[in-house]
Amino acid sequence: MKNVLLLIHDDAGEEARFQAALDLVRALSGHLTCLDVVQLPAVMDYTMIDAEVALLADARDREALNKSRIEARLAVEDVAWDWADGTGDIAALVEAEAGLADIIVLNTAFADHEPPDMRAIVSDVVMRAGKPILAVPQQARKLDAGGHVLVAWNGSPAVAETLRAVTPLLALANGVTILEIGKTDGAPAEDAAAYLSRHGIHARIDRDVPPESKVSDALLVLCRERQPAYCVVGAYGHSRLRETLLGGVTRRMLAESPVPLLLGH
Repeated sequence: MKNVLLLIHDDAGEEARFQAALDLVRALSGHLTCLDVVQLPAVMDYTMIDAEVALLADARDREALNKSRIEARLAVEDVAWDWADGTGDIAALVEAEAGLADIIVLNTAFADHEPPDMRAIVSDVVMRAGKPILAVPQQARKLDAGGHVLVAWNGSPAVAETLRAVTPLLALANGVTILEIGKTDGAPAEDAAAYLSRHGIHARIDRDVPPESKVSDALLVLCRERQPAYCVVGAYGHSRLRETLLGGVTRRMLAESPVPLLLGH
């Protein structure tokens, strides 16, 4: 796990993404690829073409200034990096750039529903790119790769694959706790612990979780109480439509998690 893909876009979550990506690259002795995206403005009908041109020009000017600021900061950071530019839909561009990425840095949902809709972007990218995503809260200013990590385990293929993909990052943590919450559909937590032990990671298993009626309630309580460095979650363990209709764990965590999430599918 060496190649980190970071979304660069002048929005409320950029500073959180930037700081987390730098911490991640340093911890992994990796390489940072910055993808700077100019979003296309939405056009309601053909009569608004002139407005679209003006909005697009404004967006390009804003991102050009943002690019200058970020490149100046990167020039004095001790990380290897390169740059890519794109214009269009954020999720589609991130997916297209993610071919050789090992992990992608995005955000959880922004406060006050500020654009862009990061929860929708993360949901699209995690389903289509096939890479783990580090989604950081807007207020975050660091990622402690050496801190304690929670793994939300239910035995699903989604969380098993995510665990396997992020094992190099888990190896840097000073402790890993596997939380078995709710019904386990597949392998028990002991199997996950055994897998990690073969990589030199000696995780503890915790089934002593709050007696909330929903998995998402219990997981949020534990994240708030324990304040882990990040929480590993298998994204959309059920069908995407079913999770949307039921307000699933993935959507709830993206909306409310107080700590960074490591998601995979």
